Amino acid sequence: MNKGELVDTLAKKADLSKKDAKLCLDTLTDEITKALTNKEEVRLTGFGKFTTSERKARKGRNPQTGEEIQIPARTVPKFKAGKNLKEAVK
Repeated sequence: MNKGELVDTLAKKADLSKKDAKLCLDTLTDEITKALTNKEEVRLTGFGKFTTSERKARKGRNPQTGEEIQIPARTVPKFKAGKNLKEAVK
């Protein structure tokens, strides 16, 4: 399912226009992004938890040349599925 299909489903189930459904979805993703940017946790009970994780700087190799390179430290988003989601997918 892609974003357009999700907007269509949301519009149909919530009896919204596609424009309003897209606005809802965009607002949700924007707010999750803002929270993660501020290193806050987002919990959707039963669905899952969005967090961030710090990756340390490390050495790697350029696969084309074999040259050793330094990979910088960075913050990455993480998602951990909740119990209801895990059970549904099982």
